[in-house]
Amino acid sequence: MTDRIPGSRARASNMAATPDLELVDVRQGESFAIWSHGYPYRTVRWHFHPEYEIQLITATSGKYFVGDFIGQFQPGNLVLLGPNLPHNWISDVAPGEQVPERGIIVQFPGEFINHGIHAFAELHELENLLLDAQAGLVFTSATGAAALPIMRTLLTTRGCKRIQLFLALLDLMTADDGRVALASHGYIPDALAYMSSRLNHVLRFIAENLDTDLRESSLAELTQQSASAFSRSFRKHTGMSCIQYINRLRINGACELLMQGDLSITDICFRVGFNNVSNFNRHFLIQKGVSPSSFRKYQELNMASRNLAQAA
Repeated sequence: MTDRIPGSRARASNMAATPDLELVDVRQGESFAIWSHGYPYRTVRWHFHPEYEIQLITATSGKYFVGDFIGQFQPGNLVLLGPNLPHNWISDVAPGEQVPERGIIVQFPGEFINHGIHAFAELHELENLLLDAQAGLVFTSATGAAALPIMRTLLTTRGCKRIQLFLALLDLMTADDGRVALASHGYIPDALAYMSSRLNHVLRFIAENLDTDLRESSLAELTQQSASAFSRSFRKHTGMSCIQYINRLRINGACELLMQGDLSITDICFRVGFNNVSNFNRHFLIQKGVSPSSFRKYQELNMASRNLAQAA
């Protein structure tokens, strides 16, 4: 699982392309993101992000790409990736086959973990782990097996227990003397160069201007492409249409504001870039399965339940 494939670095066509930027969604009131996905899935592409990532494969085997490394993976493949390190996992499945869950992913910003290290002297032992993660690290199968129940529990855990499990996961990886670096010593991710690519420039523009009138024709002009060429390129690199991508980010932003509980639903609608409430409600229901008002009520119920548990 950790063996390198000789001569595969410089000639890997997957690595010749500029990696796509993935926008990581760490929710308000949380320090890191934890989620799982199946295969195929929209994030399964050659991509990068500023956050650290822990990925554990739970089903399928295939090839994985980290920086200039290519290797074989199977269930139990546990990898820690440093910021802006391009990566991708491609499963060997039959055409049309759908895998409900391919892996579990934890993503966390460097600021979060660095603040923790400065606040608690006991966490200084994580510094070497995080430094080594700049090249990507793959861990032993025993560590992968031990990480599975921790990450599985993290998917549904809230509050202080969440931090406890997160630290247990990092402690497990720190204790693994058999971990192996993936990218070569001379490989250095170039985030500025990645972001200068036409599509990543558009993705960043969208993220910074969600509350404005974002039209696909105007975004196509930023890439100096025709509207049809831009549309094809956008779907190829993100797995969805431009408007679907924008609405997804807007609804995620709305969820953050709804959990804060200060703004009215109408104010939130316009704050995240929708131009009318009925359209906002329709897209929210499609993506989240509930209306914005129901989402807020469920969050209030969760908060009340947590407060009662803490007071007991």
